[in-house]
Amino acid sequence: MAHWLENTVVVEVAAPLAQTWDLWSDLTAMPRWMRWIESVRELDDPLLTEWTLAAQGFRFNWKARTTCKVEMQQLHWQSVAGLPTKGAVRFYGTSPTSTTVKLSISYALPMVLAPLMRASLVQGVVDRELQVNLERFKALVEASPGNTPKQPGATGES
Repeated sequence: MAHWLENTVVVEVAAPLAQTWDLWSDLTAMPRWMRWIESVRELDDPLLTEWTLAAQGFRFNWKARTTCKVEMQQLHWQSVAGLPTKGAVRFYGTSPTSTTVKLSISYALPMVLAPLMRASLVQGVVDRELQVNLERFKALVEASPGNTPKQPGATGES
């Protein structure tokens, strides 16, 4: 029986909700900020994607089905083949120029890793990696064209 682990990370992005959602909802772009994700490929069924993760000399593949998609609010998925995983990413527009992104991922500890390391060690490594990846996502969104963050001390007066 597989041992399931869960990780949740949060980041505050200095960008509007729509802009933040647009970048994340393009799943094929995910390797730009998720270092361990080698590729994401859309399949014929628009709800299915094929994922490849490569890290520390290990490679895992899985197919995932989008199980819930609420535009500019949340995206949920669950694997249907390969590495057992499920999760959700939620978006909270905290102001017109700020969005909180909360990512929760659950996964079965791969049997090849179980004898090599404790579940708590894997969970800690994954937690740190996900937080770094969310920070990379934040940097991409904030640097993207069309994002004009408010300058400190700006009053909007001419």
